[in-house]
Amino acid sequence: MRILKLLLFILLYLNISNLSTAQNIEKKVIATDGDGIYSILRKNGIEPTKYYRAFIKLNKENLTKNNGLVKGRAYLLPIIVKDTITDIKINPANANIEPKTIDTIATTKQTKNPLFGKDYNNVPFESNTLNGAIYYLISGHGGPDPGAIETYNGKLISEDEYAYDVTLRLARILISNGAKVYMIIQDKNDGIRDKKILEVDYDEVNFQDKPISKSQKLRLSQRTKTVNNLYLRHKGAYQRLIVTHVDSRSKSKNIDVFFYHHHNSKKGKRLAEHIHKSFKEKYAKHQPNRIYSGSVKSRGLYLIKKTFPPMVYIELGNIKNKKDQKRILNYQNRKALAKWIFNGLLVDFDTHKNLK
Repeated sequence: MRILKLLLFILLYLNISNLSTAQNIEKKVIATDGDGIYSILRKNGIEPTKYYRAFIKLNKENLTKNNGLVKGRAYLLPIIVKDTITDIKINPANANIEPKTIDTIATTKQTKNPLFGKDYNNVPFESNTLNGAIYYLISGHGGPDPGAIETYNGKLISEDEYAYDVTLRLARILISNGAKVYMIIQDKNDGIRDKKILEVDYDEVNFQDKPISKSQKLRLSQRTKTVNNLYLRHKGAYQRLIVTHVDSRSKSKNIDVFFYHHHNSKKGKRLAEHIHKSFKEKYAKHQPNRIYSGSVKSRGLYLIKKTFPPMVYIELGNIKNKKDQKRILNYQNRKALAKWIFNGLLVDFDTHKNLK
């Protein structure tokens, strides 16, 4: 009997050892154009914030001086074993950013913030519904790059000014309802403007008054690093990134508001779908005789691929189309856009809490 038990123990041990070995086979992947550590991890279903350092340790000899990947080179992926690699803290370059927000969590009284301009700097308290939620808001372009431009009644209008105005309005609503908000692109002189023509200027800065580069790649890299560093400081919290743009197509192309997300982010997709649903419902209410054609799709844009938080990339309209111009030039419409985005964010946060 004792011999039989010993044999069973040996067989069980061998099976467990073989199973453990089978589960710990390291997988190799080839870096493609534009891949970084976090993007290649995320593409392969691995949480970047947990396995970043493990990846570097495995592939140190094949990385560049700044821990970059080389296109066409093979890299080992960290082994995902439950409860073995946990909560690795990352300290990337420039991680010493102090997390100063445009405002903090709303209290039971009104707050003030000059970034919203003289007419809107008083931020009323509405609720603590979003207490615990953190949002990073990026309005497209800015500084030396106004984005898409067009003339309206002989005056120049630009993408960055209108995307920024909608984003500011969204930030104010979020703060009013208890959220912590980081405006990544800021213009201290503009604020929320109830005007049709928003004057084009070039004095926007990146978070913490950092000048915005003339190089597109450096601009995108700068705002990406800002968001990722802040994200790591708030690790474990509910965090979402919202990027707003105004598209530029042929003048005849009328488009509805549409949404992009990372192809491998379930949370990002869910976020986009909640905002999309909000728009669909509002269109059905306010324009019942037309079909809302705004869509939700994945896309491999730089900010979508490189940023850590679940995110949604929103195109608000076509700046060259007369119908779409009405959507962004009328400040009441910009106010509605911000409110409809907020409604979707509210549902997403509520869904997150219910799934916990």
